[in-house]
Amino acid sequence: YDSLVRTTTQLNTPGPLLAELPGVHAMTDVTGFGLAGHALEIARASACHVIVDWSRVPLLPDVRELAAAGYFTGASARNWGGYSSEVQLPDAWAPADQALLCDPQTSGGLLVSCDEAALGEVLAVFARQGFEQACVIGRCAAAGPGAALTVRAGQ
Repeated sequence: YDSLVRTTTQLNTPGPLLAELPGVHAMTDVTGFGLAGHALEIARASACHVIVDWSRVPLLPDVRELAAAGYFTGASARNWGGYSSEVQLPDAWAPADQALLCDPQTSGGLLVSCDEAALGEVLAVFARQGFEQACVIGRCAAAGPGAALTVRAGQ
């Protein structure tokens, strides 16, 4: 619970600082549409394909176990229903992970797309603002036919 409160009350203060960096191309706060929905926003607006490495996504302690036990929001399923045709999931993907991927957040942090050369500077801004958990969770690739978002179980 303490981790939840600490995380959801941390304001997205790095946003304005990140927006000033020339290597940052896109940024969105992860809120009501969950990580998948907001990654799709970036993919659609940028005409790219987003690939997320699920094993790198920082989750709150015990959240996967809670989701597997049925503790997730109804909005997660509604989100999935709204954009599932644009998402490719790994084979044998756990329903709990799907629920978490689509989980609406009150304050889910920032999703940032940047040049690889700007990555160190982007992570440094996050660290200076108290977001030690910030990390690379995926990449953008050239758009092609099919899903705009691919989730991989781990690399």
